[in-house]
Amino acid sequence: NDKWCLDPRVVLLANTKTQYSIQIQDVDVYDEGPYTCSVQTDNHPKTSRVHLIVQVSPKITEISSDISINEGGNVSLTCIATGRPDPTITWRHISPKAVGFISEDEYLEITGITREQSGEYECSASNDVAAPVVQRVKVTVNYPPYISDAKSTGVPVGQKGILLCEASAVPSADFQWYKDDKRLAEGQKGLKVENKAFFSRLTFFNVSEQDYGNYTCVASNQLGNTNASMILYG
Repeated sequence: NDKWCLDPRVVLLANTKTQYSIQIQDVDVYDEGPYTCSVQTDNHPKTSRVHLIVQVSPKITEISSDISINEGGNVSLTCIATGRPDPTITWRHISPKAVGFISEDEYLEITGITREQSGEYECSASNDVAAPVVQRVKVTVNYPPYISDAKSTGVPVGQKGILLCEASAVPSADFQWYKDDKRLAEGQKGLKVENKAFFSRLTFFNVSEQDYGNYTCVASNQLGNTNASMILYG
């Protein structure tokens, strides 16, 4: 009936003639180790040893911040986690084409990153104690504009005509329109320029003979620029 421990978290439970037990409340990792039960008999003490293994749910303690990088650069992501037993750490790219893990380590290295590798990367820390914990890092890949669609258009005199210029870029492209070498100004009579993140639309409300000709769409951001020519014809 002796409790050789001053810790108030350790409680002697009701004993029977064949069973003796203690209860440890609010278990901590420091409670791990060997515990000895000693029974005094007529001849000599008999002891029995029990080893307590303390398990701890995984916890991510450090993870890389969101990052923005130019295409072709190198990326290094870190995910540090604790737990008992030591958690297994895996990285996964959250994208429509994601297939399995891309790294089974605390560190994820991407050399010569491409625009397709942008998006969210998920770190998962798991052991058998509790459900895995996950956190995500957003990787933004910057690249110069690429014009994907710019078609010439035929419109009769007096009708409404539209020239469309589609471009992908990160950061989003700024658009400018030129007729021959002359830049078209926003609000020019009979014209409307509508710029969105991924396209620019040039609208002619009432096409005249003077509107026919060659038009150039220029898409630019801080990484570069590109252009495409198209014709408005009768």
